[in-house]
This record gives sequence, structure tokens and C-alpha cells, in this order.
Amino acid sequence: MTENPENKSVKTQLMSGVFYTSVAKYTGIVVNLGVAGVLARLFTPKEFGIVGIATVIISFFAIFSDLGIGPAVIQRKNLTRSDLNGIFSLSVWSGAVIALLFFAASGGIASFYDHAESLKTVCRILSLNLFFASANIVPNALIYKAKRFRFIAVRSLSVQIIGGSAAIAAAYAGAGIYALTINPVFSSAMLFMINYRQNPLRLRLRPGREALGKVFSFSAYQFSFQLINYFSRNLDKLLMGRYMSLTQLGYYEKSYRLMMLPLQNITFVISPVMHPIFAEMQHDKRQIAFQYMKVIRLLAFIGLPLSAVLCFTAQELILLIFGPQWQPSVDALRILSLSVGIQIVMSTSGSIFQAADATRMLFLCGLFSATLNVAAIATGVFAFGTTQAVAWCICASFLVNFIQCYHALFRLTLHVRWGPFWRGFLSPLLLTALVSVPLAALEFGLPAGTPLIASLAAKGAAALLVWLAYVQLGGVYDLWQIVRGVLRRTKS
Repeated sequence: MTENPENKSVKTQLMSGVFYTSVAKYTGIVVNLGVAGVLARLFTPKEFGIVGIATVIISFFAIFSDLGIGPAVIQRKNLTRSDLNGIFSLSVWSGAVIALLFFAASGGIASFYDHAESLKTVCRILSLNLFFASANIVPNALIYKAKRFRFIAVRSLSVQIIGGSAAIAAAYAGAGIYALTINPVFSSAMLFMINYRQNPLRLRLRPGREALGKVFSFSAYQFSFQLINYFSRNLDKLLMGRYMSLTQLGYYEKSYRLMMLPLQNITFVISPVMHPIFAEMQHDKRQIAFQYMKVIRLLAFIGLPLSAVLCFTAQELILLIFGPQWQPSVDALRILSLSVGIQIVMSTSGSIFQAADATRMLFLCGLFSATLNVAAIATGVFAFGTTQAVAWCICASFLVNFIQCYHALFRLTLHVRWGPFWRGFLSPLLLTALVSVPLAALEFGLPAGTPLIASLAAKGAAALLVWLAYVQLGGVYDLWQIVRGVLRRTKS
């Protein structure tokens, strides 16, 4: 299959969107790590565990105010201004109701986890985050639909910097554990105000039935998938917070968040860009498969070697970023890092299901994934009761879910052979093995007492050299050509 001019336009849009989003995200890595490093030295693992519980529960309530509306607004091309006003009104009123319910439920949530006062107050503060996040759904979706990726990048980075700085200032001012709520509440409020100014919409008492009918068939399965995916992603923390200690949860949460950084700053850079662009070819599924295979190949060359790097640098990363009191997080991070590569690839699959207008299949895949994850997490918590066991069980479930997800996507949704998909992983796996050799040599060969920063630098440099040599000299990608293209885009 050869590329036509339209496909080249898709490639240009995708590259441009990823470029601007990457600039913001990768700069945001420094900001996030800096903020996390400062706060980790000011608060105990138990305090992070308390806020972690509140964050997980509030994300559950957020699903019911979202209702899968955002992706539906991007996917549907026939929405009028009146339709958008009606859908916006639904998101605002549902957000207000859900926020009030979460506020009212805060006492019961705190009692369930035996931390009545602190957890109750944290939940009540975070209910504001719930409202603003819901109100922001439609204005934010319209900006993505318009493919304003440069604006999104500048907006997101600015909010990250200001919100992180406010959290640190509040912590030093003596706000205590409540300083950890500053960033999410401030960020959601600022994002709504910025996006609403770009797309002012009218608030109605009643959303129009016709508008809801235009998005329901898409958003219903999207909502169902989000509901199931919530339990798939968060049941580990919910069960650990209830049946293991909050200190253990705090250690696990730190390792899990550090493991998630590559996903948040690689695939979460690409996925929001993919849906609005791939949705333009929703009636040509073979072309979607052809273009998506290129994305998968790129992500495999990044994600699989990165798994090895994270595994061998877990000790240095945890101690340097969070401090020596977080040493128990190291083992869990080593284990969780083994799944990073396949998660980086799999995290983009949802955008393709959406673009192919196949949210029903997305829901079915989510149902299978959630069932398997529930069984894996319950095994780790109840059969073994350690953070390491939970991490191993989650890794195993991710692997099985990866296989079933791409069978459903390529064979059942896009109706193409998936042999090329599997063959595309052979070269990245070889690269990962080659990267692991110098990392293992340094892990066991560096003298005892080597400074953490020196050890991290040596391992990072060794892995990067192997990766660059393999990719450039092996003809995988012409990195110099890519760099020249990025520089031209920056100047323009």
C-alpha cells in the first residue's frame, strides 16, 4: 500500500501535533519530577497514601460526570452550535451533581479507611476538581477537534508550572497534607477558564435531546469502557488501602507513579493527537491500520528499551527523586517497569478504536481486561499481601491483555492480518536485549559507594549510545533527518 497526498497530510498533522505536545510534555517531566521531589521530602508515605485514596475515588465519580462525551464531540462531525451548548450544559449540571455527591460521601469514605478527619477534608477540597474537570469536557474537546496542538502545549505547560509552584508554596506555608490538593484543584479550574474563553458556550437549564442523541451511540460504550477501565487501573490501590497498610500503599503509589511517567509523557503525548487525526479516515479502516502500524513500530523502539532502562535504574531514580525514606518502593518499580514497553504501545489502542467508531469493541476489550486485572490484583493482595506480589500479578495481566487487545483491534475491528504486527516487534526486542547488556554490566560492575547521580548518568549514557547506534546505523530511522525536520518546524 502506497502513500497518497492525503496520507502525507495525515503524517504531517500527526508529526506537528506530537511535536508541540512533546515539547510541553517533556518540559513538564522536569516540572513534575521537581515538584514531586520537593513534596516527597516534606510529606510521609502515609500522607501520600491518604491523598492517593482520595484521588482514586474521585476519579471514579468523574466517570459519571464525563459519560464519554469528550471523545464523542471529537468523533461526530455533524454537531451544531446548539448541539454543543446542550452537551456542555449536560456536562456542567452532571458535574455539579456528582461533585455534591462526592462532597456528601466524604465522611463515609474517610470512615471506611479509618482516617476520618484528614481524608474527609481532602475529599471535600477535591470535589472542586471534580466540578471543573466536568465543565471543561466540551471546551477542551473542541480545542482538540480543531487540532490546536500548539495552543494545547503552551496551555498545559503553563498550568503545570503554576500549579506545581502553588503546591510547593502552600506546603512551605504550613498547609500540611492539604497542600497536596492545591495542584489538581488549581489546574482543573485554570484549564476550564482558559478553554472556555477559547470556546464560550451557553449554559442551559435543560440539554437538548437531539444533541444527546447524536453522541449517545458513541459515548455510551465509551462511558462503559471508562467505568470498567477505572477498576482495571485503580483496584490495586483501593484494595491495598483497605486490606494492607496505608504506608505500603504510599510506597506502591510512588513506584506506580514513576512507572507511569513514560506513559504520560510518551503515549499520552501521542494518543490525544491520534483520535482527531485518525477520525478523519474513519471510513477507511485499512488506511487506519496502515498508518497506525507506523506509530506502533516507533513506540516499540522507544518503549521496550525504556523498560530495561527503568528496571536497571530503579534504585537511582527512587532515591534521587524521592529520598532514601522511599527505598521500599524500589522493588515494586523494578517489577512494574517490565510492563512499560507493552503499556506504551497498548495505551494508544483506545484512540484507534474511537477513530474506527468501534467503541463497542473497546468496551468488550475493557471488560476482558478488567476481569483479568481484578483476578490478578486480588491474588496479589489476598494470597501474598506484598507490594511486590501485586506488581508481578499486574505485569502478568498486562501481557495477556496486550495480546487480546490487538487481536480484537486488527482482526475483528480493522479486518487486517496481524502477522506484520508481531513481526514488527522482533527488531525492538533485539534492541532491548542489546541495551540490557551494558546496563547489567554497570549494575553489577560499578564499585560500591558510587554516587547515585554518577551511576544513573553512566547507565543512561550507555543505554542511549546503544539505542542511537542501533537505530541510526541499523537504518531503522534517519535520526539526522528527523532532527533537521524538527529544527525547521521550530524556526517556522
